[in-house]
Amino acid sequence: MSLDDALSRRFAEIAEEIHGLYRSADDEWSASPFGWIRTKKSRTVGAIGEKLVAAWCEDLGLDVVRSGDSEADRLVEGRRFEIKFSTRWQNGEYRFQQIRDQNYEFLFALGLSPHGIHGWVIPKTVLREHVIGRMGQHTGRGAAETDWLPVVPGEEPPWLRACGGSLEDVTVLLRNLRRTQ
Repeated sequence: MSLDDALSRRFAEIAEEIHGLYRSADDEWSASPFGWIRTKKSRTVGAIGEKLVAAWCEDLGLDVVRSGDSEADRLVEGRRFEIKFSTRWQNGEYRFQQIRDQNYEFLFALGLSPHGIHGWVIPKTVLREHVIGRMGQHTGRGAAETDWLPVVPGEEPPWLRACGGSLEDVTVLLRNLRRTQ
């Protein structure tokens, strides 16, 4: 290797060290296997979230089919699921949006961060007690129709902790669906 090559390589190393001082949240996503999802339109992102959850549940050996109506996204082991998906926001939270009082038994909330995955399987009874009609996403007359759930992993409210958090927790909850039927 020539002296010029060695000097150029060291110069590049120094530039990379300095780059670390100027990284942004978007830089973190660029190295993530999930970063491409953030480049899609919000409607497409929701569909991607549904497909991720359905494929993952199938990989767990669970029976998954479309619900056949607009009141739920999928049937998992014959149970009606609404699926909500969020990538992590810059403030560290997930925002599961457009939560409505429709005909489903569980909400599967899937959260992706640049290098982590979080999930919650929330019974609708719990949503009615803590979210639906209480956490209006919009203001005005339509506020009661659509709610949202902000979640910071590791700082969940006590009522949400029993609903998962990690993929391991969610796997146990989903597999228990078979046993409770």
